[in-house]
Amino acid sequence: MRLNNKIINMTIDKIIAVNGKPGLFKVISAGKKNLIVESLIDGKRSSILSINNVSSMDTIAIYTYTEEIPLPEVFYSIFEKEAGKEAISHKESAQKLKEYFLEILPEYDEERVYVSNIKKIVQWYTILLQAGFDFTTIKPEEEDTDKPSDETDEKE
Repeated sequence: MRLNNKIINMTIDKIIAVNGKPGLFKVISAGKKNLIVESLIDGKRSSILSINNVSSMDTIAIYTYTEEIPLPEVFYSIFEKEAGKEAISHKESAQKLKEYFLEILPEYDEERVYVSNIKKIVQWYTILLQAGFDFTTIKPEEEDTDKPSDETDEKE
């Protein structure tokens, strides 16, 4: 993460969104009843009670017509589409946001993924990008279709 031109390492599993608080936060430490977090926007640290609705970026998934796609994979798709640059503004019209999201995730379930969800995803991507997050750490693994199945590996 870049705060005051200083790069701090972060992993997607330590990044959270807190219901009722704008932006994203890096978990610094966890206690029994609270979390110490640092804002990715301004670097300020604060304590959040564990009863708050907290969502880790690596546990959120986006509905498609066939499966749920982990949010980090969606972030990586945006990163690839934009060649590491900023995405469309989350303040664009609903129609533009839907069209953009169709480019990122063509199979997304338009009945279950609302414009408000798309706005959050685009905004979170921008926050992570500006914080210096290394999106290459969340690159989805490609399936190896050339490798024989496990059953044929040991039967010779």
